[in-house]
Amino acid sequence: MANPIITNDIVLFGILAGLLALIFYTSSLSHPFWRKFYAIVPALFLAYMLPAVLRATGLIGEHWTLTENGQSIVVHSRLYYIATRAFLPAALILLTLSIDLKAIMQLGWKALLMFFTGTIGIIIGGPTALYLSSRLFPSLLQAEGHDATWRGLATLAGSWIGGGANQTAMLEIFGYNKELYGGMLLTDIVVANIWMALLLFGIKYNDRINRWLHADTSDIDRLVEKSEQFRRQNERIPQLRDYMIMLGVTFAAVSASHLLATGMSQWLKAHFEAVADPKSFFSSLGSHFFWLITFATAFGITFSYTALRRYEGAGASKIGSVFIYFLVAVIGMKIDIFKIFEFPELILLGLIWMSIHALLLIAVAKWSRSPYFFLAVGSQANVGGAASAPIVAAAFHPALASVGALLAILGYVVGTYGAMLSAWLMAWITEILK
Repeated sequence: MANPIITNDIVLFGILAGLLALIFYTSSLSHPFWRKFYAIVPALFLAYMLPAVLRATGLIGEHWTLTENGQSIVVHSRLYYIATRAFLPAALILLTLSIDLKAIMQLGWKALLMFFTGTIGIIIGGPTALYLSSRLFPSLLQAEGHDATWRGLATLAGSWIGGGANQTAMLEIFGYNKELYGGMLLTDIVVANIWMALLLFGIKYNDRINRWLHADTSDIDRLVEKSEQFRRQNERIPQLRDYMIMLGVTFAAVSASHLLATGMSQWLKAHFEAVADPKSFFSSLGSHFFWLITFATAFGITFSYTALRRYEGAGASKIGSVFIYFLVAVIGMKIDIFKIFEFPELILLGLIWMSIHALLLIAVAKWSRSPYFFLAVGSQANVGGAASAPIVAAAFHPALASVGALLAILGYVVGTYGAMLSAWLMAWITEILK
C-alpha cells in the first residue's frame, strides 16, 4: 500500500485535534440538520470513525515506508503509544478522582456476570465459528503442524479475553507460524474495531436498550448522581493553578506508574519462572501495560480519599474526557477499512465469532435484566482490554471509567486460561472435521 500523504506525527496530531474540534463545534449548533444528525450518530462514534475514513482516503496512516541508503524502513506513528501509555493512564487518574469505591462495589453481581458471559462467549465462539466458516472455506481445516488455523485462532482468543500479553502468550504456547501471523492480527484489528464501533453507537440508545432489557439501572444511576452531586457542590471557576496542580499531579502519577510497572514486571520475571516463561499461565503478570493500568487506577482511587478529590469541581473529569477523545481518535486511525477484503475467510470467521459473543451477552443480559452498561463494558473488558474498556465506560459517564479499568484488569488475569481452553476446543473441532 502506498504511503499516506501525512507522515509527520505532529501534523497527524493536529489533524485529529481539528477533527475533534469540528465534531464538538457541529454538535453544539442549533441548526435542525445537526440536531437531527447528532440525535442519531453519537459524537464519540464520529471521533472513532472519521480518522478511519481519512485513512481510507490515503491522507493519514498508522505507518509508512522510508528509504534510506537503498534500504526500506517501516516507520510506525508514535501517537498510539503516547495515547495508550500517557493519555490513558492520565485519563484513568483524572476520571477516578471523585470515585466512590464503595458505591462501585455495590454495583453488584451483574457486572461480573456480564464480564464472565463475555469470556465464555469468546471461549465457545471460537470453535463454533471455526466449524461454521469451514463449511464455506474448507481450507481453514487443511493446514497442519505450525500452520494449523486453530493455532493462529488461539492468539485471537488470547487477545479477545485478555489483551496483547495474553495474545503473545498464545503465539508462544501453540507455536503458530509467525509468517502467517499477520492475517490473525488483521482479523483481530478489523473485527474488534467493528464491534467497538457498534457498542459506541449503541450508547446513544442506552435508555431504549435498557427498556427492552427490562434492566434495573438504579445502582448505576445512584453512582452517577453521587458523582454529579459532588461535582456540583465543589464546582468553581478553575484558575491556572488548578490546571497546573491537576496536570502536574496526574502526570507525576503516570510517571510513577510507569516506574512501578517496569520494576514490578522485571522483578516478577526475574524471581518467578512462571511469569518469565511466555508459555506459562502467569505470563500476563509480566506485562508492563498490565501493571501500568493497575498502578494508575490505584493512584486514582488513592487520590479520591484525599483533598485532590475536590479538583473534580475544577474540571478534572472534563480534562480526563479530553484525553479519552484523543485516544479514541488515535485508535480510529488504526482502522484500515480496505483490509476487510484481504483475508475474507478469516474476517468471516472473526465476525461469526464476535456475533456469538454478542448474542450470548444479549441473551444473558435479557435474562438477568442487566443494563446495557454492564453488557458493553463487560464485553470490552474482554475484547478490547484496558485500552478500550475505560473508553466505553466513560462514554456512559466519566464517573464510570474506573469500572471498565477494573474489569479489564480482571481480563488480563483470566485471559490465558480462557484462551487455552478455547484453543483446545478448536483443535478438537479441527480433528473431528478432517
